[in-house]
Amino acid sequence: MSITAEAPATVAAEPKSMTTRAVVCYEGGQPWQLTELELDPPGPYEVRVKMIAAGMCHSDDHIQKGDAPMRMPVVGGHEGAGIVESVGAGVTRTKVGDHVVFSFIPACGKCRYCSTGRQNLCDEGKNAGTGQFPDGTFRFHKDGVDYGGLCVLGTFSEYTVVSEHSVIPIPDEIPFEVACLTGCAVPTGWGTAVHAAGVRAGQTVVIYGAGGVGSNAVQGAALAGAERVIVVDPVEFKREMAMVFGATHTFATAEEAQEFIVGITWGNLADHAIITVSQLHDEVIASAIQAVGKTGQVTITAVGPGKISENPGALIGFQRRIQGAIFGGCNPLFDVPRLISLYQSGKLKLDELVTNTYTLETVNEGYQDMLDGKNIRGVVKIAEA
Repeated sequence: MSITAEAPATVAAEPKSMTTRAVVCYEGGQPWQLTELELDPPGPYEVRVKMIAAGMCHSDDHIQKGDAPMRMPVVGGHEGAGIVESVGAGVTRTKVGDHVVFSFIPACGKCRYCSTGRQNLCDEGKNAGTGQFPDGTFRFHKDGVDYGGLCVLGTFSEYTVVSEHSVIPIPDEIPFEVACLTGCAVPTGWGTAVHAAGVRAGQTVVIYGAGGVGSNAVQGAALAGAERVIVVDPVEFKREMAMVFGATHTFATAEEAQEFIVGITWGNLADHAIITVSQLHDEVIASAIQAVGKTGQVTITAVGPGKISENPGALIGFQRRIQGAIFGGCNPLFDVPRLISLYQSGKLKLDELVTNTYTLETVNEGYQDMLDGKNIRGVVKIAEA
């Protein structure tokens, strides 16, 4: 009886370190700089992704301006979509070749918050401001210096290495330029209206700020069945686009909106006020509190130096509530696929969010366009699929 030796099993080559071009902030107040970095291979439970597109969120601008604390130097970008290029040991959530979108807050599925349906508060999000992995190490390096990735992602790069808990596989047919927005702007805005505020059919909602997040709060409120979706934004272009996303009325100032709300509700005021302005300030908080009636809720997603300076009686007498929200209260592993499904069915507008596209070389130009009110969302096109 002859014995035929079996061919040895093919063993995949171990991923190796590589160089990647990335957009970096070295110090608050300094412009973004394009540089070449060394990128480690993915370790256990990590994946390396070839970046195709990245969204330009205002949060990155706050970091670059020095308005928000962040360990420097940092690779910018926390909205992104790409293709899994290699995986480390033990990865089960995704595989090589998958199209994925990043969640700027990871979802481990095991911590107290993930296990109770609050993935937006996952304990693994604790390193967003340092860019460190849970073991205290980094994946980007240059000349002996460790570079963090914003939200432990760093999507303004040709390649990045992230935890598998930060990636969500998506259908191959979804364009990367719109998919990247479903990792931050879309769920943050949509979820702020649907989850954090809990907008219901027939209600009156006023939204302050109609940029990338605010436009999706408009969509969320409209899809939830609000009778009136009132938008306040000083930029005419954003007010016009708000109507595309489902707003019923728009105003340039809070004073104009307040007068309308008083009249249209017979003095009962709005059920919800949602704050999604680019820079939170005292005046917008005061306006939002005044805009809601008895048992009304003010939901704050915006960041900035604004403080709640209203007399407590304004809250107590009308039993008003103030609610903070991160990631719109969304569960990324459930809500991101749901939002993509709404897009596929034509019920959620994503293509219309992308106003202009940029390259890694023109990130500073893109952020200036955002500050000048020219964009709902700018997208960095990094590579072809």
